Amino acid sequence: MRLPYTSNPPTNLTPEEAPILERVLARRGERGLIPLDLTLLHAPQIADGWNSLLGAVRTKTSLSGDIREIVICRVALLNEAWFEWDAHLPILQKIQGWSREHTEVVGEKEPQHKGPLSKKQWMVLRYADEMTRNVKVGGDLFQEMRQRFGEKEIVEVTTTAATYNMVSRFLVALDVGEKNDKGPDLQSAHK
Repeated sequence: MRLPYTSNPPTNLTPEEAPILERVLARRGERGLIPLDLTLLHAPQIADGWNSLLGAVRTKTSLSGDIREIVICRVALLNEAWFEWDAHLPILQKIQGWSREHTEVVGEKEPQHKGPLSKKQWMVLRYADEMTRNVKVGGDLFQEMRQRFGEKEIVEVTTTAATYNMVSRFLVALDVGEKNDKGPDLQSAHK
């Protein structure tokens, strides 16, 4: 980590900022504060907005778990945000019907074929890749998305990719979790 983490629990909060910590802890549940929180809480108002956005993206969309986690894992892989990869790959691997072959496709930097991914999963993988690599999404791929997803889902997929690009850039810039030099957890990648 390129900055020190705040203490756990943080001691830098004013009485007016204490409810921010309560909201972050409520979202985290039994896990408690993670290194990301202990970094963000240096700037409590940022931590509060972050917590609200990530809570909505993770738990308040209509996206199925596989679609959401494919997007998150692709962004993490392409941006080499191994803290994020190691946190979300196990979630993806717990999806009903998910196999090692699915993980192998999601874990390839330049997948050439969809393997066992459904057409919808493959399309979302390609969409997350285009957003992460190019920002702009090509017209043909966007039209494919329009044929398979409603407007609400397109906004949710796009927001998920955009949000996790923000998350990954923060994690990597500050080396949150001290994973920048470690690479992905390949053991988890092949379960």
